[in-house]
Amino acid sequence: MTGNDIFDELFVLELANNHLGDLQRGLKIINNFAQVVRFNNVRAAIKLQFRDVDTFIHQDFRHRDDIRYIKKTLETRLRLEDYAKLVQAIREASCIPMATPFDESSVDFCCELGIPILKIASSDCNDWVLIEKIAKAKKPAIVSTGGSSLKDIDDLVTFFDNRHIPLAINHCVSLYPSEDSDIELNQIDFLRSRYPSRIIGFSTHEYHDWTSSMLMAYAKGARTFERHIDIQTEGMTVSPYCSVPEQVDTWFKAFHRAKRMCGAPGTQKRLPPQKEIEYLDALVRGVYAKRDLPVGHVLQDADVYLAIPLQQGQISCRELMRGEVIRKTVSKDQPIMIDAIDSPYANIPSLTELIYHRGLAPKSAAQAAKAGGK
Repeated sequence: MTGNDIFDELFVLELANNHLGDLQRGLKIINNFAQVVRFNNVRAAIKLQFRDVDTFIHQDFRHRDDIRYIKKTLETRLRLEDYAKLVQAIREASCIPMATPFDESSVDFCCELGIPILKIASSDCNDWVLIEKIAKAKKPAIVSTGGSSLKDIDDLVTFFDNRHIPLAINHCVSLYPSEDSDIELNQIDFLRSRYPSRIIGFSTHEYHDWTSSMLMAYAKGARTFERHIDIQTEGMTVSPYCSVPEQVDTWFKAFHRAKRMCGAPGTQKRLPPQKEIEYLDALVRGVYAKRDLPVGHVLQDADVYLAIPLQQGQISCRELMRGEVIRKTVSKDQPIMIDAIDSPYANIPSLTELIYHRGLAPKSAAQAAKAGGK
């Protein structure tokens, strides 16, 4: 799988710091969600976050417990070998390992681990030192656009275009959690229109339901999706912007439902199923003789009327051309059959067969006798 195809219908499950600095907890999260992925037959990446903590946080601020982001980063730190074990577990679970590197050293670590897709966080979409390092890795990337300016996104797209590196663009609102009124799904339309050659996705943090936004986002054309994930364990509370396994299960099922409801791609005319064709054929008006029509008569508008039902072998309003020559006598109020006229349709076997297999079937002798008895 190459180019933009790697992003198509890809679910990104953001593990983030939910391992809480505990390798075993991280492995359990991976195992629990991998089961939900397999059960729903979707393609999913489980994404980690990498930071070189020794350089990422300035030494003068490492003891500042009042700065939540710094405190959380330090408390959830894992050893590099622990991250390698998480990546291996993701692979063994038949998911795609993915990571958000927040500094240049972490990009190198991603390459060392063979991580195939990188993520550019919303906060970094104009961090050009980091972006240039990511581009040198020559790996497909997804960028979230929360809080970014239009120029930021345009510049990023041009930068990756010039280097022929696949880039997907996620509509994202960086509010944790997001209310339904915050999520601005019409931005998917905007991004698809402005960047038509890119896969557009939806990175979501709303927390009231796991169905509605999926149905709407898919219908609008989003084709990669991201949520934060977590599991409930004793003594801790899952953040409201994170999804537990049963909620992600609902989310995946909403995706499959959206695909069924949307049907064929919006780039081509759908092919109607046979049962729909048969239903509509039953509503098409057939051509009936207004008077007795002799052999050799040239059919005109005044000779016919249109009415339902359309019967098998009868021409319909779709085939009536005027000027057809009657080849078999047709009595008043009787259907004009395809083999009773000299028509282009009558000379094409495949069309004749089609006409004889649509519409209302004639009554059998027994059915006719029963009807007459009534």
